Parts: sequence; structure tokens; C-alpha cells
Amino acid sequence: MRAILVLLATLAATAPGLAEEFSQISERDSFVSLIEGRDLTRFGISLNVTPDGQIRGRAFGRNVTGVWRWNGGYFCRDLYWGEMDLGANCQAVRVQGSTMRFISDEGAGRFADLQIR
Repeated sequence: MRAILVLLATLAATAPGLAEEFSQISERDSFVSLIEGRDLTRFGISLNVTPDGQIRGRAFGRNVTGVWRWNGGYFCRDLYWGEMDLGANCQAVRVQGSTMRFISDEGAGRFADLQIR
């Protein structure tokens, strides 16, 4: 259970790794152009992040809901996994091909790689 919470805390956290190959997304419009009409997926996770600030989907058999906003170059989200409040976090966003990387704590924390589908 704890591992799943850590995983979802950053939208699917993984072990730290190199991010040099990824391009930073610093503008909301650039982010929206990549996610609009698409899902963000990873084994056991499928999320839809909408341009109007909603997050909806499923992760490991539970609903995921939340809201997001762009603030100071960061994707800031408030997230629920089922009834569990995972709280707020502002994340750096980077992209490489069809992989979008979310790095928690304004780019200083753990990261989540999700596929844009």
C-alpha cells in the first residue's frame, strides 16, 4: 500500500534517474498541446489531464481524481486516489518523444514517466 501511495504521489513515481535527454516544458500552452485529447498511461495507470484543469482516471483499480493549474512554470496538482487525499504538489514537466516526465517538488523530488497516448 505504501509503495502505491509513493507511486501516485508523483502521478506514478519511479526511482530517480537522468533527465538530461528530456526537454523542459515551461509554458502552459505547450503542456496543453501535448496532453489535449490524449491519456497519460503506465502499467496499471491511465489518466486524462484536461485543458480545463481536471484530472480523471484509474490507477491500480481505484479512481483517480484531481485538479491542476500551471503556476510559475510548474504543473501544480491536487490529487485523490480513491478516497485518499494525496495532497498538492507542484512538478516540473519534461518530455522526450511520447514520454512525459513529472518531477515532484518543483523538480527536486522523485519522477514519474508516463506515456502520451
